[in-house]
Amino acid sequence: MADDDTPATFASPACFLHEIDPAYAGLPGPLDLQAWTDVNRWRKAERERLIAKRLAIPAMERLAHGQAIADRVLDEIGDVAGRIVSAYWPFRGEPDFRPFLEAVSARGGRTALPVVVEKGRPLEFHLWQTGEALSRGVWNIPIPAEPRPCRPDIVISPVVGFDAACYRLGYGGGFFDRTLAAMTERPRVIGIGYNGSRIATIYPQLHDIAMDIVVTETAVVRPQVSTVRALT
Repeated sequence: MADDDTPATFASPACFLHEIDPAYAGLPGPLDLQAWTDVNRWRKAERERLIAKRLAIPAMERLAHGQAIADRVLDEIGDVAGRIVSAYWPFRGEPDFRPFLEAVSARGGRTALPVVVEKGRPLEFHLWQTGEALSRGVWNIPIPAEPRPCRPDIVISPVVGFDAACYRLGYGGGFFDRTLAAMTERPRVIGIGYNGSRIATIYPQLHDIAMDIVVTETAVVRPQVSTVRALT
């Protein structure tokens, strides 16, 4: 198994805007700037903790977890024939979903990867399947070499952490939320992560958008109502 902690080999949509007000990145701003500052500080620490935790999982165990997650996702979405499914390129211990993309193609589906256009803008999705050429995009993220924009029916999004309401703790740049907010027709959004990534709450803010479900190696988590909006 390749070293998935090497940025030159693996990359996921990078998020480097977590130090700023979400409004600066084109997202709804916080009602209480001090509360957002507290939440942001907490999220940064929690993000670092959870990434370190998943990197501590032995590589072969992560591989087995990734396969279990992929099997659950395939069961959950059912017939993929004629549908477009977007996944991602793995980074820093994320479940490796490249075999999942191959399985979708084998079942008659079409596959895509997200493309970072630039900071502060929604992601684009471009058709790509295993074996096709890749190039280096923003922050050296592997992207399809041939631009073929598409609108996916299903978006698979890796999580750093998640809560019972299926809010996603990501890398902090707001790409995921900004992309969903900009879509006139929202795809089905499936978060994936390890069971150990579950936390009590991410303290969701106005700009956070919940996923439809989160799939781990042990369960399919469906949203439960969360009313927590700020640190107490």
